[in-house]
Amino acid sequence: MRTASDVEAYLLKMNRKFRAVDDQPGMFLVDGAGAGLPSVAVRVDPPLVVVRVHIGKAAPASDPAHMSAFYRRLLELNARELVHASYGVDQGQVVLSSALELENLDYNELEATMDEIDLALSQQLPGLAKLAGLTPGN
Repeated sequence: MRTASDVEAYLLKMNRKFRAVDDQPGMFLVDGAGAGLPSVAVRVDPPLVVVRVHIGKAAPASDPAHMSAFYRRLLELNARELVHASYGVDQGQVVLSSALELENLDYNELEATMDEIDLALSQQLPGLAKLAGLTPGN
C-alpha cells in the first residue's frame, strides 16, 4: 500500500514546489503552476489521496439568473472538460477537487490529476471569476 512518503516522492519527481504542513501529517501545499494561481492541497487520508484547491469565494449576486449561469458553467466544465477533477461549492467556496485511491496510486495518475488542475486553473479560472464575481484565493 502507498503512503504519504510515496506521494511526497511523486511530487518531488514532478519537480513541483511544495511544503509539508507541519501540524498535519500527510498534508502538502503545492505551489500554483503559474503566477497568481492558488496553492493546491494534497492530503493523504487513507484510503484516499484528496487533491483540492479553493479557487475563490462565490460572491452573492443580486441577479439569480446571473448565478444560475455561473452554476451552469461549472456543470458544463465538469461534463466536458474535466476528467480527474470536478468543481463544487463547499461552504460558500468554489473548489476544484479530486480523490484518488491510495492503495493503488501510481505516479502517472497523480501527475495527470495535478496537470488537469493546473490547466483548469490557468484556462478556466479567469472566465469563472468574471462570470461570478469570484475573488480568487479567498
